[in-house]
Amino acid sequence: MTDKAKKPPLYPKNHLLAASGVAAMLSLGLLIFPSSQVEAMRTSLSLDLGASTQANTEDQDATPAIAVTTSNAASPFAQIDGSGTEKPATNLANATVTPASDPSRKSITVSNGDTLSTVFSKVGLTSNDLHEAVNSSKDAKSFSKLNVGQVLEFDLSASGQLKRLQSKLSDLESISLDKTVQGYAFKRELIKPDLRATYTRGVINSSLSQSAQRAGLSHSLTMDMASVFGYDIDFSEDIREGDEFELVYEQKVIKDKAVGTGNILSARFTNRGKTFTAVRYTNKQGSTSYYTAEGNSMRKAFIRSPVDFARISSGFSMGRRHPILNKIRAHKGIDYAAARGTPIKAAGDGRVMLAGRHGGYGNAVIIQHGNSYKTLYGHMQGFAKNVRTGSSVKQGQVIGYIGTTGLSTGPHLHYEFQVNGRHVNPLSIKTAMADPIAKAEKQRFLQQSQPLVARMDQEKSSMLALNKR
Repeated sequence: MTDKAKKPPLYPKNHLLAASGVAAMLSLGLLIFPSSQVEAMRTSLSLDLGASTQANTEDQDATPAIAVTTSNAASPFAQIDGSGTEKPATNLANATVTPASDPSRKSITVSNGDTLSTVFSKVGLTSNDLHEAVNSSKDAKSFSKLNVGQVLEFDLSASGQLKRLQSKLSDLESISLDKTVQGYAFKRELIKPDLRATYTRGVINSSLSQSAQRAGLSHSLTMDMASVFGYDIDFSEDIREGDEFELVYEQKVIKDKAVGTGNILSARFTNRGKTFTAVRYTNKQGSTSYYTAEGNSMRKAFIRSPVDFARISSGFSMGRRHPILNKIRAHKGIDYAAARGTPIKAAGDGRVMLAGRHGGYGNAVIIQHGNSYKTLYGHMQGFAKNVRTGSSVKQGQVIGYIGTTGLSTGPHLHYEFQVNGRHVNPLSIKTAMADPIAKAEKQRFLQQSQPLVARMDQEKSSMLALNKR
């Protein structure tokens, strides 16, 4: 018998060689080019390592911020956009990179020691660019007044020239400069806030300024309160521990955010057991003032003190020993000690008889009030703008600043008050009040004032009841 013929191989030899080659190429490809799922996991890991530690503490069930770039990575051929439509896949690495900011727009935050010149240089602009922009108009010079933390935003052309400069001065005000064919155009944008009546209350246990700050009052609002009651209370001498105050005032609001304060609408101050109440009222002629709840004017001919919150260092005396001359010499005024540069206010309306040097008083201002009254302010550091001999001043107007000129041992104001040429103690002066609410407006006044006074009563009762719980 003849031997059976050998069976041919299951696959031709050349097929086996080709298959081996393909397998080798696939293995190499897997080593060099991982699957899309592996790639997605690697990309996520790389980003996670660069993330903050806070991200690692978040709920693991929550979708990570990078999920958008890797959620469809298992399908290398298509991605789903927001509308649910397939579109060609983009490169995964590019999808996870944040686009670079626009090089034509630069933002600089003002730091200590910065000037507009240094800020311009930081964005690549020259001193000529600065000069051209700032001197384009009087308003454009507003950009020169920089505050630490202020942000200036620059828009530059492709060649690096200034196209636009803008800055937010406050929540209510922004300014900008735009380059035009004619030069630079300045623009100021003012946002009108909503006004909300707000109540606050404070009890003085240290100083008025500290107690007001604890009650949420700004410095300017505290000064306004002192001005309202300045005819009846000497805030440098009369304040005692346990005194209390209440205010209903305007709060400026933009999108539920408090951005400032406006006028005091009503106020109450209890000093040494005596309570004073004031309500703001604008009459039909447009004149605004403060009145008592009964409609009597809070305003008097003179305020009690020409310096807010100053300490009386020397009182009125006819037999005081002079600290420099070292001899008994009448002290015909009141000395208010305060920091150098503290503003000094005119005690009443009048005409300036002197604004200049006056012997031992140093820099002094003398004001004539009508025919009978005269006030003197001595040892000033300097005079306020537009205060000069012959000029008119209004009550409460700043006329100068505390200094130590003349015969003075330290910065203070020497304040004198004369009635018909005779020196009197300024603290003992009682002068007539201004006119009360006109009879024709009394009803209108009460309709506006009574709800404000009632609100202070209600708010105070609520706060005291809450504190007792």
